[in-house]
Amino acid sequence: MEKTYVPKGKLTGEWYLVDATGKTLGRLATKLAEILVGKHRPDFTPGVVLEDHVVVINAEKIVANPTRVKEKKYYRHSGHPGGLHEVDYTRQLEKNPDRIIRFAVQGMLPKNRLTARYLDNLKVYAGPEHPHQAQSPQPLDLE
Repeated sequence: MEKTYVPKGKLTGEWYLVDATGKTLGRLATKLAEILVGKHRPDFTPGVVLEDHVVVINAEKIVANPTRVKEKKYYRHSGHPGGLHEVDYTRQLEKNPDRIIRFAVQGMLPKNRLTARYLDNLKVYAGPEHPHQAQSPQPLDLE
């Protein structure tokens, strides 16, 4: 009979730095979701947040399929009658490019109680600057 592995003690996570310049949105989002869940680590355990943090810079330079650029819409609702707001991809890229990556990663994470905790470990910035130099994130090559 196999025993279940449960990590003991305080989990120490790594900080990773990803440059989104020229990366395809979907392929980047799948890799980021895999890192946030912890499937790249040998001590991966389902149901345990392994505290790996990912800092994404240059979100405004993300590349998407031309068909996706024309047809993709982002929706949000205020909660009031008639409060549905629709924003297309190009407008979202101009105003909030960090949300594009965040929504794509959120869609690829498991839908359970841990989703919010995984997303707390994702930091996305539109430009090349980020306030996490003190954690000394390691550059991560996703190729």
